[in-house]
Amino acid sequence: MKKIFVVDTNVILHDYRSIYHFEDNDIVLPIVVLEELDKFKKGNDLINFHAREFTRELDKIAGDKLFKDGLPLGKGLGKLFIETGKAFSEEFVASFPEKTPDHRILAIADFLSKSNKRKQVILVSKDINLRMKAKSLGIQASDYETGKVQDIESLYRKVPTIENVNDEIINGMYNGQRTVPMEELKLEPEPKGQAYYILKGQNTSALARFNPLDNTINRVEKYTAYGIKPRNAEQAFAINALINNDVQLVALTGKAGTGKTLLALAAALDQRRHFKQIFLARPIVPLSNRDLGFLPGDVSEKIGPYMQPLFDNLSVIKHQFNPQSREFQNIEEMLRLEKLVITPLAYIRGRSLSDVFFIVDEAQNLTPHEVKTIITRAGEGTKMIFTGDVQQIDTPYLDTKSNGLTYLTDKMKDQNIFAHVHLEKGERSYLAELASDLL
Repeated sequence: MKKIFVVDTNVILHDYRSIYHFEDNDIVLPIVVLEELDKFKKGNDLINFHAREFTRELDKIAGDKLFKDGLPLGKGLGKLFIETGKAFSEEFVASFPEKTPDHRILAIADFLSKSNKRKQVILVSKDINLRMKAKSLGIQASDYETGKVQDIESLYRKVPTIENVNDEIINGMYNGQRTVPMEELKLEPEPKGQAYYILKGQNTSALARFNPLDNTINRVEKYTAYGIKPRNAEQAFAINALINNDVQLVALTGKAGTGKTLLALAAALDQRRHFKQIFLARPIVPLSNRDLGFLPGDVSEKIGPYMQPLFDNLSVIKHQFNPQSREFQNIEEMLRLEKLVITPLAYIRGRSLSDVFFIVDEAQNLTPHEVKTIITRAGEGTKMIFTGDVQQIDTPYLDTKSNGLTYLTDKMKDQNIFAHVHLEKGERSYLAELASDLL
């Protein structure tokens, strides 16, 4: 049975090509969605870009039939309709008397549900509250599922431990033979892409990495990056991925206090001679959806509070050294010459980045399309790092399965130039670790 999908504004702002992802089912676009999109056309954020792109897409296929018979979207796809406003039913008014945009969309879904007995009508929205309102009226409602990762447990599991490894193999990795052919360990399942392991024998143990380029297992040393020494196995794996020239794309995930941003920045400073610039950026997510224009001061003063966590991590690294030391002075000089740049992510968009060590912090607040847009900016010699905690998402229409960091990790997991390390143990302080686990 063909279905009719009523699409909410936030779905368009999340993915401007969403109308092509409903197979051969029909799509209804409430007229109020066009009104709302019109308010988002101006601006430099991704939702503004999506609003403009969808308007252009709609202009290509626009015609009078959109309001009557609908227009076919292509081979194997359904039709697109634009539905004008509908009167609120008595049952509807009893629950939702205010004529807000959400309620006007809901009224159209209610009308279609009652007038199409032979077709299933489903409201598609990324707004949980609107979906609950729809269900209260007996209207089927669903999240927009395209791009969602279903098996996130496999992405954010602990680093595998290989038990009962021959002690001679592990001792050999310490005594000059740093690489071991994969066949000697017989890993199950067979690894794909960059993978990390903890090897345990009867009396010895070692940290190891599978190198997909030559099918060998290499010992991972606890490398100190610009004064920052790894405190656990996962941090050692993270630094290894960050300084590995074969790896051009890295995802570091984990709860607050696990050292994701600190390790990435320390590795960037350690590897600075291989890059022209270091960019440390993060998306600005204003509290209570308030635009930066509401904040007092010039641009620097507006963005300062959002960038402060990045400066805090830089300060931790600087204080590993004496103010008169060469390392301390190097950081000061890099900031002065803009070799090290801390900036909002919006200021990076549209640039072509070559020979740059590029760290994107709080990447869980990005959409899959935003992550794609950022990575496609990478020129020759650029290394990109995405860090974040998928349990701390600050944007209202993303979750653990649909955010850009999860999407990136899932799509790239088997690629030779990509490495993902999930950090488990908090190292900020005992108090921070306790609060993260218990509160």
